[in-house]
Amino acid sequence: VRLRAVRVDLQSNTPVLLLQETEGEGRTLPIFIGTPEAAAIAYAIQGVSMPRPLTHDLIRDIFTSLEVVVERVVITELRSSTYYAELQLRRGGEHSIVSSRPSDAVAVAVRTASPLYVADDLMDAEGILLAIEPGDDEDEDESPDELVGQFREFLDSVRPEDFGG
Repeated sequence: VRLRAVRVDLQSNTPVLLLQETEGEGRTLPIFIGTPEAAAIAYAIQGVSMPRPLTHDLIRDIFTSLEVVVERVVITELRSSTYYAELQLRRGGEHSIVSSRPSDAVAVAVRTASPLYVADDLMDAEGILLAIEPGDDEDEDESPDELVGQFREFLDSVRPEDFGG
């Protein structure tokens, strides 16, 4: 899949990650994520550098210093309304898998230029076909300031009560 976009859902005022198939029907897997993770992904996509490393930058830097390669990120399943993901790592000839939230896994993948995958059965069950309007593509017409501005607007409008159970 490819990271199609990080947007704010207007109905729920919640950030949503859109992962779209690169082959086949072009289905999209929408995953609602937290605002900090959405901002971290948006910053990485747009190449915004921070004066001090964000958590996902730190993870990338640790992997680099330990010579760990993120071979791929896989969104694996949906269980009890919660998505699960894993980082598939390699260090030398040794392979390991680390469980992760999808938002954190994608934030790391964007920073390490690692490929993204969604398990076939998950895409079959949860993937949707989105009507794509001209100019709606993340790669087209979206300036870094515009995307970051969307998140700033969201942060300015959110209240602590919005996060209550």
